Amino acid sequence: MNSYETVFILTPVLSEDQAKEAVQKYQEEINSLGGKIKHSENWGLRKLAYPIQKKSTGFYFLLEFEAAGSIISKLELNFKRDERIIRFLTVKMDANHIEWAETRRSKIKEKKKEQKVKKEQKTEA
Repeated sequence: MNSYETVFILTPVLSEDQAKEAVQKYQEEINSLGGKIKHSENWGLRKLAYPIQKKSTGFYFLLEFEAAGSIISKLELNFKRDERIIRFLTVKMDANHIEWAETRRSKIKEKKKEQKVKKEQKTEA
């Protein structure tokens, strides 16, 4: 099994619940095709670098997963067919990419812990 990373952008006309539902659909699809989700991230509503389909913003999502190479073509075909998805990019992760992603995730966790501690200290004061 290979490691992959997919970033996709959902149309901004969706509600938060509809966006979460779309992400859940693709996570379940990867699992049903024999893949395994390692990490998922919601980057939220962000401004696009240039307009796509007359839209200037979109919901960004990142999925890291392990799967066989044959799954990718099926997954990308579904991305192309889905009107909710504006753009997507799937990249095969090499050893350096995997290491970088893991360190990035650990830094994010540390920042969240620090923010939580600061919040608790403010409420105590």
